[in-house]
Amino acid sequence: MFKTKLIKTRFRAGIWEGVLTGAGPAPKVKVLHMGLPIPSVTLTAMAKGDWALRAPIPSDALCDGVQTFVIVDALSNENLGHFNIISGDVPGDDIRAEVHLLRAEMDMLKRSFRQHCLNSAG
Repeated sequence: MFKTKLIKTRFRAGIWEGVLTGAGPAPKVKVLHMGLPIPSVTLTAMAKGDWALRAPIPSDALCDGVQTFVIVDALSNENLGHFNIISGDVPGDDIRAEVHLLRAEMDMLKRSFRQHCLNSAG
């Protein structure tokens, strides 16, 4: 079993970038926004078995408030990390970002639980 770790490297020109370490050969990840995968996410092999992750942020995901993006293993639905984009009026506290992250994680848990129930029923 691999111990996967996601390290943010930068966010520039609308593209979030990070390095996935310990993922093993050819990992599959998805970046979710409001429970839906964003398009054009890429993984590129690097030295030492690491993978470069690039997630272009769709312009329709940018609006007032806090937008949370959750990075998950596409096969196991394991949460690998997240990032937030805050735009528009600056919030007085970071509590909104935490609430958005909790909502995104709850959505992921609900999907995983439903899938588990479907697989167990058959």
